[in-house]
Amino acid sequence: MKIKIKDIAKAAGYSPATVSRILNEDPTLSVTSETKQHVLQVAHEMGYWQNKANPKLVAQVGFLNCINSEDHLADNYFTTLNQAIYAAFADTGIRLISFDNPRDLMDHAQELQAIVGVGTDGLSNVDLAMLHRAFPIGVYLDSNPAPEYFDSIEPNLAYTIRSAYQLLHQADKQTIAFLGGEGLLVNGKLEPDIREKTFRQLVVDDQLIIAQGPFNVENGYRLGKKFLQRFPHYLPDAIIVASDTLSVGILQAFNEAGILVPRDIALISINDSEVAQYVSAPLTTYHIDQLAMGKLACQLIQTALTANEARPHIHALVDTQLVVRKSFIPPKENNK
Repeated sequence: MKIKIKDIAKAAGYSPATVSRILNEDPTLSVTSETKQHVLQVAHEMGYWQNKANPKLVAQVGFLNCINSEDHLADNYFTTLNQAIYAAFADTGIRLISFDNPRDLMDHAQELQAIVGVGTDGLSNVDLAMLHRAFPIGVYLDSNPAPEYFDSIEPNLAYTIRSAYQLLHQADKQTIAFLGGEGLLVNGKLEPDIREKTFRQLVVDDQLIIAQGPFNVENGYRLGKKFLQRFPHYLPDAIIVASDTLSVGILQAFNEAGILVPRDIALISINDSEVAQYVSAPLTTYHIDQLAMGKLACQLIQTALTANEARPHIHALVDTQLVVRKSFIPPKENNK
């Protein structure tokens, strides 16, 4: 049965004209956020958007950004991810409202229909459960701190590490090392980083793995110095670095020591940030399509808000794509 404006108006207790203006996002309409929330909730429960070919959903979604402020400034990845998320939700009828901590978000719970989350800094299991009770509909990007509560969209970093390792082996790089940072802090505990975890499945020699500290240039420099101290007489054939930000610092340490990439050691990085093409040597790196991640998050929110029944949580992995520059050129590229 087709749900009409007058049906929603009767159920919500407002005039059809007011309901129509709310559902069509009339910018000249002056109503409280509670009124708007109530009408949207009634429309959702009655299935107003269901079976519409191209539903123009009108909703407010909380954007919970729990990234450590120092890490956010030091690692451009999160800046560009936030920009991509806002770009993905633009012109969809869904308005993102940003919050830095779950308590502030909960203070506005009555005004919001769902949440999008990035980062886990300061989040506890209690916080995540509280958020789920208030917002059954939610999507986390770049991490998956509560798969039992929310959908998630992440770059396929396990695939990325295996792909990089295979490419280096095909280029006859026999000794391959890994440099990375710490994993996520969830409920006060550090979770293993998937890049390091995947690499350890491929390489059992602990001497070839250094993973510690934050994902910033300064720590990359420290990792580079420690790596060179660990291998004073010979270098591994190649290294896989967990992020471009770390790679910048590692290259600084290498340059100081007179180590040239790729002459002395090959390097593959991850992220394809803007700086990757300007360092020396320009980084061969895996591109993470953040806009695609944001668009998938938007689609999940839209379908969940317009559906009339619950569905299992969805956890999506977005594959990365190799961008070849000078720090490592695969043999097939050399033959072109």
